[in-house]
Amino acid sequence: MSERQDHWQGVYSSKGENEVSWFEENPAFSLELLDTAGLATGHAVVDIGGGASRLVDALVARRQDWVSVLDLSQAALDIARARLPADARVDWIAGDVTQWVPQRSYDAWHDRAALHFLTAPEDQARYSSVIDKALKPGGFAVIGTFAPDGPEKCSGLPVVRHDAESLAALLGPGFELVDHRRHEHVTPWGSVQRFQFSTFRKR
Repeated sequence: MSERQDHWQGVYSSKGENEVSWFEENPAFSLELLDTAGLATGHAVVDIGGGASRLVDALVARRQDWVSVLDLSQAALDIARARLPADARVDWIAGDVTQWVPQRSYDAWHDRAALHFLTAPEDQARYSSVIDKALKPGGFAVIGTFAPDGPEKCSGLPVVRHDAESLAALLGPGFELVDHRRHEHVTPWGSVQRFQFSTFRKR
């Protein structure tokens, strides 16, 4: 197990899903961005760093044809899986996105607060390579990170704060920026974290 995996396995093994700063009872903002980008029920979606997020619940409830959830922590995936019906069509993937080899092509990529933990340029480059392999031409990615005026750390780890321009530079010319928005996330204990979400279309 890598150091990254060990950290997140420890977080989800020791805390309840609503005891972490990124918990959302209702992932309404992510759903809005996915819908605005053109998500259809026949699309294949992958949620990067989905952990115990309730986005997968919402997508399954909407009868999304194919949902994959990738996270470093098997404990986080187990929490999410336990909430869903036994026949839910979800592909649970315990692994590191920078090392992931996608087994299918996706129409939609969602990442809320995973990329900003990749502080090393080589890991950012691997992320860019994986998203290019995973998405179909014309597919889209919704990526949320801490904004330039957002927190400098999360869960005790340093992050790289981004704006739309820095994300566009990271992904490269194969991706077109089509939307970007600021978002204020209120943690379970009432503090505000400033995020920015950018939507890209694969050329």
